[in-house]
Amino acid sequence: MMHLAVIGIGAGAAAALLFASVTSGTLLSIPLFYLAPLPIMIAGLGWSHWAALTAALAGSIALGIFFGAVFLFAFMVGAGIPAWWLGYLAMLARPAAPATNAPQPQTAFEWYPPGRLVLWAALLGALVVLVAIPNFGTDAESFRAGLRSALSVILRTQVGSSGNESIDVPGAAKADRLIDFLVTAIPVAAAVLATITNLLNLWLAARIVKFSGRLSRPWPQLSAMTFPPTIIAALALAIALSFVDGLLGIVAGVFSASLVLAYGVLGFAVLHAITAGMNMRGFMLALAYAAVIVLGWPLLGLCLLGLFDSAVDLRGQVARKRGPPALS
Repeated sequence: MMHLAVIGIGAGAAAALLFASVTSGTLLSIPLFYLAPLPIMIAGLGWSHWAALTAALAGSIALGIFFGAVFLFAFMVGAGIPAWWLGYLAMLARPAAPATNAPQPQTAFEWYPPGRLVLWAALLGALVVLVAIPNFGTDAESFRAGLRSALSVILRTQVGSSGNESIDVPGAAKADRLIDFLVTAIPVAAAVLATITNLLNLWLAARIVKFSGRLSRPWPQLSAMTFPPTIIAALALAIALSFVDGLLGIVAGVFSASLVLAYGVLGFAVLHAITAGMNMRGFMLALAYAAVIVLGWPLLGLCLLGLFDSAVDLRGQVARKRGPPALS
């Protein structure tokens, strides 16, 4: 148990340093900041969820001592608890149901499904944004006013640093329109970014731990990933509620964005499955990834692909038409 505590404290120190790098204000600090959950996930996947929990607590306490309660809370909610929970779920397993014709008891395990891990990453990404909303206001109007005020301060700071203290009337109108757009877009974009951060860090942690030989879980077949059928109804409800005025609409929009991204990930899994065996598969997958990374909006098409597969079992239909693999 002592070695788990040592590993947890070391991982927590590394995560706290990555998180605190944002105070430097450099461009390099931005990716380092978003990698803060990575050491905690490595500790959880490679050793134990107790090591990950120790890392989350140690990192929070260290940041609280050096930077105050705001950093402590931000790290715990934004990095520590999500990283620990995802690592804990990823290593959950139960004995697989024995086959009826098995001659002897089986020792295989059924591991926590990767599709549910993606959904948890989306849920945690949305919850991080929801926890931050009261910092700006407790209702829709006060939230928008608080966020608008913060954005105005940032914009004035940027203008002042550029040496142009005065803004003409057309420039002020453009700035107001930009702020109006950001007030609407930031909660949704923050939920998407938090979900991407959770997924990317979990994937990187699993790869690192697998490379080190400490990953006890077999690598899942990501192309076979599925979501529970009820998630479609949850997404439809969230999208419908996002058109409601007030704080409920903002909250629903945040959850909608996270779930849309989750279905985009499912769309990638479907694309991997239905292109298996095609001659141009590598080019098609590379083109899809590049389009999403560079343009962004093609992710909506992948989301529709994931939704369509959930509704009609597209992968199953393609597999049945393709038939069994030829025997060599």
